[in-house]
Parts: sequence; C-alpha cells; structure tokens
Amino acid sequence: MSGVGRVLVAVYAVLAVAATGRSFYQVATKFDEAPVAYALSGLAAVVYIVATIALVRTGRAWYRVAWATLAFELMGVLLVGVLSVLDPELFPHDTVWSFFGRGYLFIPLVLPVLGMWWLAKHRPGDRVDQPGIDGRSAQGADAA
Repeated sequence: MSGVGRVLVAVYAVLAVAATGRSFYQVATKFDEAPVAYALSGLAAVVYIVATIALVRTGRAWYRVAWATLAFELMGVLLVGVLSVLDPELFPHDTVWSFFGRGYLFIPLVLPVLGMWWLAKHRPGDRVDQPGIDGRSAQGADAA
C-alpha cells in the first residue's frame, strides 16, 4: 500500500482513535443525557476501527469487510446527517456523524466515498505484475 492508500488508512486510524476516545468518555460520563447519540458514537468508533484493519489487511475476505464497513459508514453518515438536520432534537448532543460529520470537518462524509473509490481501483487479484499462465507477467504478455 502506498500513496493515497496510506493516507486513507492514516485518516481512518486517526478517526478510529478520536471516535473511540470521544465515545468512551461520553458513555462513561454522560450516557444518561443522550444515550442514542452516545451509542451511535460508539458504533462509529467500532466501524472506524474495523475499516482501518480491513483496509490494511490483504485478501478477498478483508476486501469485502472493507466494502461493508465503508458502505455502512456512508449510510450511517447520510442517515444520521439527514435526521440531525431535519430534527435536531433527536440528537441533543452531537455524534461523529451528526450534521454529516460537521464536528470532524465533514471528513466522515467524504472519507467513505474516497475509500470506496480506492477499493474499486485496488481489487485483490487485479495486480498487473502477476504472472500469467505461461509464466510471463501480464505486462509482458500484452507487449508480446
């Protein structure tokens, strides 16, 4: 993994740490004030942790886990974002996904889209330098 992939994983790791710390503090100290919001923050933290791990690991199973977590994250950000705009009373305290991730500079809204783009470009088994049936690389076979 290099370039955009490394940046993507780094941002997911930072969000995982930030969301975990925030949700742990909220659940431990103020859960009774906004249980739905704080439970959602905890769920977001778990999603970011699993997404970070899935993006780092290799193989088709982890690739599928990465897609599932990113899709779940995007749906969560969109759903909580819309609900928090339409009825702010539902979330008296912000979550990571409230107002489309406004408290996190909208990174939770943009990140899963970038992650899905990256995953689509880096499917397992699509490596160009893998040998073909005759032992030559795919690039060498195309050149012949």
